[in-house]
Amino acid sequence: MIFQTQRLVLREMDIKDYQDLAQFLQDREVMYAYGHDFTDQDVIDWIVRQQKRYREYGFGLWAVILKETGELIGDAGISIQECEGQQIPEIGYHLKKKFWHRGFAREAALGCRDYAFQVLKVPKVYSIIKEDNLPSKKVARAVGMKEEKCFLAKYYAGEMPHVLFSVDNPHKEMRGLAGEKEEGTEERI
Repeated sequence: MIFQTQRLVLREMDIKDYQDLAQFLQDREVMYAYGHDFTDQDVIDWIVRQQKRYREYGFGLWAVILKETGELIGDAGISIQECEGQQIPEIGYHLKKKFWHRGFAREAALGCRDYAFQVLKVPKVYSIIKEDNLPSKKVARAVGMKEEKCFLAKYYAGEMPHVLFSVDNPHKEMRGLAGEKEEGTEERI
């Protein structure tokens, strides 16, 4: 377990989670912002990419488990993403459709924000949201994020307009992703 919230447990995903992950990764309505239909191999690649992130960074997108039933209902976490040439820590999430509109995305995103600030000690965390994704914009605002700028992000279907949301770490001891600051160097994220 990475962390838990009132109703959710977030843990590293594994190849055994393939069927559950495929339920939302291969759902066009859930993954519309990617502009790409996910194949079986894409789902496997998704899992492998997260496992690589766990090894490289100590975080990534994690499996979201509903405490009440033990069911994997989606994924959520923090990943390093590019925004106009800059590498930033981004909170992202995806849920099976039947779990939409119950506050789970907000709850998972809040947990990820707190984990980023308290454990990873990042000075700022972001969300990159497709311009027309109103529910995700609502979640970003609910976790304290504000709109920073609009830009073009490249995904499978090419460049699409996105909005960058962010929130600053309210804690004074912010030391970058590694939690350390080398003398004579600038702060890193």
